[in-house]
Amino acid sequence: MRAEGKNIIVTGGGSGVGRELVLQLLKKGATVFAADINSEALQGTVKSSGNSNRLFCYEVDISKKEDVHAFAEKVISEHQMVDGIINNAGIIQPFVHLNDLEMDRIERVMNINFYGTLYMIKEFLPHLLPRPEAHIVNVSSMGGFLPVPGQSAYGASKAAVKLLSEGLSSELKNTNVKVSVIIPGGIATDIKKNSNVASGKNDESKKLSAMILTPAQAAKNIIAAMEKNRLRNYIGKDCKAMHLLYTLNPGWAMKLINTVMSASEH
Repeated sequence: MRAEGKNIIVTGGGSGVGRELVLQLLKKGATVFAADINSEALQGTVKSSGNSNRLFCYEVDISKKEDVHAFAEKVISEHQMVDGIINNAGIIQPFVHLNDLEMDRIERVMNINFYGTLYMIKEFLPHLLPRPEAHIVNVSSMGGFLPVPGQSAYGASKAAVKLLSEGLSSELKNTNVKVSVIIPGGIATDIKKNSNVASGKNDESKKLSAMILTPAQAAKNIIAAMEKNRLRNYIGKDCKAMHLLYTLNPGWAMKLINTVMSASEH
């Protein structure tokens, strides 16, 4: 689905990749509905857009089903139609092994990453189905296929997003709604700070960091996947390398990630 002339929702539109998605979609001629839990961050996106008259911002907590329902009602009431949604918002967990991770932190990760994506799909899919063409883009993660010690709950949430996306694509094969799942590696954003997570770096993690994407590069890849109707898109040199390695030799890939993580101070 081409972005030009379309009404597209972006969650997490206040910062990082979400902000870049908003700005690049606007440049392509889309009208964008940016949703974020942080109203100040959204105002920063408005400023970065040059106060575009095709940008509409909404403060939304996607982890709350009632908030997403109210958001959907407001968007449809004010704009009548939506052509696409990009479920970009997400958080990581503290770098803690599952045995030591509090249940409330696990629930928060699942509620934002998985249920937030699910709530958005459930609310907007009925409005996408009648459109001549429409698209759902869900952002998963390299952690959704490669087990990362200290990120097991996060990985589970992103693996769930991946399978949800692929299953949904099969269910919608005879409709005008296409689905893409984006599987990125490292991206230079504030996700650790926004998730209240701190981490250190070692030599191995620095090598992987050298391959990470900028938010602008990630956004460009995400939009390209939508416009080219790609079901699955691995983005970032680190993600592509680890996907190949994990496919050929899962044990070796897991050992490498274990080495990187165990040598880092978190």
